[in-house]
Amino acid sequence: MRSSGVDQEVPRILLATIRVHIPRRIWTGPFSSRHPDIRLEVLNRTEVLSDVSVSDYWISGGLPGEWAPEIASFPDVLQVDSLAAVGDGCLYRIKYRNPPVIELYRRLHLPLQFPLRIQAGILTWEVVSRYAQFQRIMAHARQADAGVEVISLRRQPLRSHLPILTDSQHALLTEAMTAGYFAVPRGITLTELARKLDRSKSAISEGIAIIEKKLVESALSAGAIA
Repeated sequence: MRSSGVDQEVPRILLATIRVHIPRRIWTGPFSSRHPDIRLEVLNRTEVLSDVSVSDYWISGGLPGEWAPEIASFPDVLQVDSLAAVGDGCLYRIKYRNPPVIELYRRLHLPLQFPLRIQAGILTWEVVSRYAQFQRIMAHARQADAGVEVISLRRQPLRSHLPILTDSQHALLTEAMTAGYFAVPRGITLTELARKLDRSKSAISEGIAIIEKKLVESALSAGAIA
């Protein structure tokens, strides 16, 4: 029987790094543009309400709390707490109204990849997704910045990054990553994650342990993660 001519390639996942100018309505855009020499890293994100999140930001330079009054002055920022000096910068915990990209990721059922790096009004953003999802992310990015750049792009077999998980395991992994459980520093405790998902702490702990085991086995199998 002859082939239909349809490409039967193994499903693949895209690993892309893109660079986009942040819209002025999002506080990190104007703030980092005013201070082009400083660097910001978004370390995690925890959802507070459907349209409100809280994240830990590392900001280079300055004294603890130095940037808090200026950050708090932006209309999409709801609360700013200065946490500590870390390395050559400081940690801040900031509650803010979600930018539109959060809703897009929610619809696509994708976790954001942390850290997100920002300098001089530009976000360097790593995307791990299927091709169709990546196209929607790029369309969204072009609405904010017609000159958005893809600075690296690779394709890997899907199983290299997503070992065989059940639907419930994949859902738990997505929820945990989105909430910042795997972020450094951790954005949510196991107890908080269990409460957020309305499940017992022991069930969440066991579920994550199984997922981590599968990820490690996948990574150690022949060339699983390049």
